[in-house]
Amino acid sequence: MKLPPTLIVHAALVAMTLPAAHAITEDDELAQAYGDQATISLATGARQPLRRAPAVATVITAEDLRAMGVTELDQVLEAVPGLHVNVAPSMGNRLYVIRGVFSLQTPQVLVLQNGIPITVLLTSSRGNLSGLAAVENVARIEIIRGPGSALYGADAFSGVINIITHGAGDDPGTRLAARIGSFDSADAWLRHAGRSGGLEWALFAKVARTDGFDATIESDAQSRNDRLFGTRASLAPGPVNAQGDTVDAGIELAHGAWRWRTLYKRRDDLGTYAGLGSALDPVGRGRSDRLISDLAWSAPADAGGWGFSAGLSHMLYAQRYPVPARIFPPGARLPTGVFPNGMIGSPEFDDRSTRLWVHAAYGGIAGHALRLGAGHDDLHMAMARDTNNFRYTATGIPIPSDPVRLSDLPFIYPHRRRVDHVFVQDEWRLHPDWTLTAGLRHDRYSDAGGTTNPRLALVWDAAVDWTVKLLYGRAFRAPSFSEQYATNNPIASGNPSVQPETTRTIEAVSTWAATPALQLNLSLYSYRLRDILRAVPNPPPVPGTTYANVGRQQGKGLEAELVWDATRLLRVTGHLSLVRATDAATGLDVGNVPRRDAFVRIDWRLASGWRMDAMLNHVADRRRAPGDSRPPVRDYTTLDLALTTERSGRGWFAGATLRNVFDEDVREPNLAPGLIPNDLPQAGRSFTLQAGYTF
Repeated sequence: MKLPPTLIVHAALVAMTLPAAHAITEDDELAQAYGDQATISLATGARQPLRRAPAVATVITAEDLRAMGVTELDQVLEAVPGLHVNVAPSMGNRLYVIRGVFSLQTPQVLVLQNGIPITVLLTSSRGNLSGLAAVENVARIEIIRGPGSALYGADAFSGVINIITHGAGDDPGTRLAARIGSFDSADAWLRHAGRSGGLEWALFAKVARTDGFDATIESDAQSRNDRLFGTRASLAPGPVNAQGDTVDAGIELAHGAWRWRTLYKRRDDLGTYAGLGSALDPVGRGRSDRLISDLAWSAPADAGGWGFSAGLSHMLYAQRYPVPARIFPPGARLPTGVFPNGMIGSPEFDDRSTRLWVHAAYGGIAGHALRLGAGHDDLHMAMARDTNNFRYTATGIPIPSDPVRLSDLPFIYPHRRRVDHVFVQDEWRLHPDWTLTAGLRHDRYSDAGGTTNPRLALVWDAAVDWTVKLLYGRAFRAPSFSEQYATNNPIASGNPSVQPETTRTIEAVSTWAATPALQLNLSLYSYRLRDILRAVPNPPPVPGTTYANVGRQQGKGLEAELVWDATRLLRVTGHLSLVRATDAATGLDVGNVPRRDAFVRIDWRLASGWRMDAMLNHVADRRRAPGDSRPPVRDYTTLDLALTTERSGRGWFAGATLRNVFDEDVREPNLAPGLIPNDLPQAGRSFTLQAGYTF
C-alpha cells in the first residue's frame, strides 16, 4: 500500500523536530469551549490522558454533538477515523464497519451503554429494531479501534463504542427543547439534574416521530422473481419505508458510593425500510423495547492502597411486529407456490441479560497500577416465535399455508448461555518515559468453550510533544444464538459446534504536537482474522445453508488525524483513513467497505454567541465482493452545516442544521446483487430547527 505524500511529510517533520522539542501548554479556555477530549477511561478502565492511553481511541463530547447539530448518534460516528456506518435492507439496521471488518450484522463491534453491552443474543448485534441512546442525553462517547477483548470480552473484536449518558448531578438544571425537520419529523425532550444534601439525581425524557425519507428502490427481490415466473407483483420502483416513533426515558440516583440507573427506549411503528426479504413492504410495522437497569458501588483507592467496585445490571429486549411484515408482496410466486396475500413472516423474541461484576485496583507496588476483575453473565433468550402464512416441508422448503397464524415451528427455540470471566491488567512504569500495559482475560462459555485473550501496549514519551505507541491484542467474537441454534430456517441453519471468531492485531501510533495549536496523529495497523463464521451451502439435495468457521481475512491500513486550533475561536479537525482488507484464501478485496475515506470539520465560535460547524465527508473506493460483477459502489461526498447558540447559564438556546447540502445521491452497498442491484439509497437534503430553554 503506497503512503500518501502528506503522511511521508508528517513522518519527516517528526524526525526533524526531535532535537528541538518544545513544551505543550494547557489552554483552559479551549478545554471549556470544546469539552474534555483529552482523557479516556475505555482504554484501561481508569481515566487517563488520551495521548498516553494504550489504545487507538477517539472521544466525542456533548459539546461536539450540540455543535454538529446531530439528531442521532449514527450521524456523528462518521467523524471517527476508520469507522463507516453502513446499512442493511431489513429495517434499515445500522452496521458499524471498523477497519474493513464487515458482515451482515457487524457483531464484531461491541457497543456499550455506560459500560454495559447492549448486545442482542439472536444476532450478537444491537438488534434490527433497536437504536442507540438519545443524543440529548449523551455526555460523551469513547471509541477504541482495534481489539478490546482483554478487558471487555466477547465482540470487542474490531472496536468498542461506549456511550456515556448524563449522570446524577451532572450539568445541574432543567433543559426543555423541541425540534422539527424534514420528512415530517418532530421531537421534544426534557433533561433535569440536581442535588440536595448527599443525594444527586438525573431525569430524562424524549418523544420523537418521523415519516422517514422516501428515496426510491428501482428494483428489488420481487422484481427478480417477476422476471423468473412471469408475474407483476413487485412494488418497485417505489420508496423505502423509513418511518418510526421513539420514546426515551431515564432516571439515575446517586448517594455516596452507590449509584442506580435505569434507561428505557421504545421504537414503534417502524417501517421495514427495503423489506425483511429485500422486497418493498409498505405495510409491515416493527416495535422494540429495551430496558437497562444497573446498580453499582465503588470505593476509590487510597494513595497506594486498594480500591474496589462492583455492579449488577439487567437488560430486557423485546422485538415485535404489531403489523406482520410482508417478506414478498401480494401475488408473489415462488417455486413452491403462489402467495395471493403476500408471503408474511414476523420473527419475534425476548432477551434477558443479567451481568454481575467485581473489580479491584491496587497501587501499592511502586511503578505499577494493577487491575483485577471477575464476572458472571446469565444470557437468556426466553421466547422466540414467528407469525407467518407458510409451512415447511420435510426438507425445510416453505410452501403457502393461508391464513396467517402463529407458527408451531419457531425459527429458533429458547436458549440460555452462561459466561464466567476473570482478567488481570498491569500498567508498569518502566521508566518516567516508558509504560508497559499488559493484560489477560479468560472467558468460559457454557455452550462455546473457553477463550483467553492477551494485550500488550508499550507507550513511549519520546519527547515532550511526541508520544509513540506499539500495541498488540487478540480478540474474539462469540457465536450468536442464530449461528448456533437457528432452525426451521430455509436460508441459514445454526450449528452448535461452531467456535468463536478470532483476530490478532498489531498497531503503531505516533502522536505529535507540532505546535501548541496543532496536533497530528498517525496510526498504522495490521490484523488477521481466523475462523470467520459464514453460512455455507448445504450439500444437495438439502436446500439452504449452515453456519461454519470457514473464513479468513487479513487487513492493513492507516489513519491520519489532525486537530488545529487556528485561533481561539476556530478549530479544524479531520482525518484520512486507508484500508486494504482481503480474503486470505483468494487474495481478493473483501468488498463493500470504503478503502478510502476522509472527514473535515470546521468549528467556528462566532463573537455574537453563535457557533457554526461545517462537516465534509468523503467515502470512496468501495469494491464489490468476489463474484459480484456489478460496477463498484459509487463514491460520494456530503456537506453538512450547523448553526447553534452557545449554551451557557439560563435562557434560550436554538439551532438549525442542513444535512447533505448538495443533495448527493448517497448509497450503501447491498450484498446480494440479484436482490437490490442498485444498492440502498440514503436520505437526501434535509433540515432541522430546534429551540429550547434552560432554567
